[in-house]
Amino acid sequence: MGKTQEATRSQPPARRSRSFTAEAWKRLCGDPWAVVSLGILGVMSLLALAAPLLPLSPPRLVRTERQFQPPRFWPLFEYGFRSVNGEETVSSSSDERPSREALLEEGFGQLGPLSGLLLRIRWSVFGEWCLAPICGTDKLGRDLFSRILWGARVSLSVGIVATLVSLVIGVTYGAIAGFAGGRVDRLMMRLVDILYSVPFIFVVIFIITIVSAEPVRNMLENRWGLSRIMIFFLVVGAIYWLTMARVVRGQVISLRHELYVEAARALGVGWWRILFRHILPNLLSVVVVYLTLTIPRVMLFEAFLSFLGLGVEPPDVSWGLLANEGLQAITPIKIYWWLVVFPGLALALTLFALNFLGDSLRDALDPRLKRIR
Repeated sequence: MGKTQEATRSQPPARRSRSFTAEAWKRLCGDPWAVVSLGILGVMSLLALAAPLLPLSPPRLVRTERQFQPPRFWPLFEYGFRSVNGEETVSSSSDERPSREALLEEGFGQLGPLSGLLLRIRWSVFGEWCLAPICGTDKLGRDLFSRILWGARVSLSVGIVATLVSLVIGVTYGAIAGFAGGRVDRLMMRLVDILYSVPFIFVVIFIITIVSAEPVRNMLENRWGLSRIMIFFLVVGAIYWLTMARVVRGQVISLRHELYVEAARALGVGWWRILFRHILPNLLSVVVVYLTLTIPRVMLFEAFLSFLGLGVEPPDVSWGLLANEGLQAITPIKIYWWLVVFPGLALALTLFALNFLGDSLRDALDPRLKRIR
């Protein structure tokens, strides 16, 4: 008896097996490119979210006396807002000083509740002190660094929102087609083939043109509360679901005859519950990987449309719109390189990080690539 207890004590404790998510996260953190990509995306997202809180010059505030200034780092801070006509807002007479609300409305436009709260905190902490134009200024004297961070809010938002819209449509459509099979599957996929043959750029131009008409815009804003930029998000997302539908459909076809699916059928479980409770959770890794690869495509498409003047409209700002403004300012006489380099660098870093993260996620979530330790 004593020998048995002693042998039991001498045996090493059984190592608890980690879940699939923990193993995938460990493999992801072991990839240096994935860590760097996560860091870049985290910093960019944090700066975009905290843009109202940072001591930045208002992105819409025109200061014609400092147009086309190159990047400047000293002095690092400057004092005073200026109005649209270039006059000083800091005056010795309180009657001539514009109200704080007028300054905020002029420089930042209408903001949501959270952004408005952050902006009030920024005003109470920093007052009228602003960061110097470390990325230079544009043709209207607006701070380019401030416009890049505020444009990141739009560019990242369109990438996430449009991708989520395509995710919902594509996963639902492809899952139903793959699980139904037969004539329903053939009919649904032929519709996908037809939509694939339609040039998306013309569809987007057609829809944006209709939405931009004054009667249609007023109706959508007054009745449905949909702004033009929100409709733009939905339109871009609604045209990127086709590939997701095909990917999900192929995976569902390979899983619909598995033993656990047949067991659920034998127990009388409905097809809707089988599809969304038993099959789709097993496609999570494929969906997540495709999600990270779709976001950069959507962001690049938004930048392309904004570059052509069909996407985000002033006074809103995005990285594509900034690149378009920078290209218009370049002339054979003078090249204002900072107007193109810095917005393009922000977009390129984000796209590279998303693509590297998608590749790393694909490897981390593939159980066949699990390393033997």
